[in-house]
Amino acid sequence: MRWNTQIMNNPSICITIYIASTPEEVWRALTDPDITQQYWGGTRIESNWQIGSKVTYRRDGEIVDEHDLLTCAPPHRFSHTFHPLFGEFAKEPPSKVAFEIAAGGSVVRLTMTHDDFPRDSAVYRACSDAWPMLLSSLKTLLETGKALPNFKLEST
Repeated sequence: MRWNTQIMNNPSICITIYIASTPEEVWRALTDPDITQQYWGGTRIESNWQIGSKVTYRRDGEIVDEHDLLTCAPPHRFSHTFHPLFGEFAKEPPSKVAFEIAAGGSVVRLTMTHDDFPRDSAVYRACSDAWPMLLSSLKTLLETGKALPNFKLEST
């Protein structure tokens, strides 16, 4: 796993992982709520995946994040705003998350970039810890059929 953060004026998180899978399976794991809840601490990611539509993160039936879909090109890439609706995170303006999926034989390279954070962002601090766990759990699920054990996302 390659993980880069930039802490200066414009904080960003960029993580690249390699998964023994297909682009279609990785896409499905990122966009199917029945799969996302398995590796995302019970969070269902729901959308119709049409540009401009909402992407909601639902946990225990409650919408905890609400985003706007910016780009969508299955099974290669999508991006959306990122705006948690709870706690201190709700006070921040939306940031942006992008996923790039590239095939390389029997391996997929998945790159997630999260940027456009305001200075001193609480969302950035939380996501710096959460994204490596989430993407590791996604990889484990796709390669073994089971997400990481005892994984419970407490905040995004």
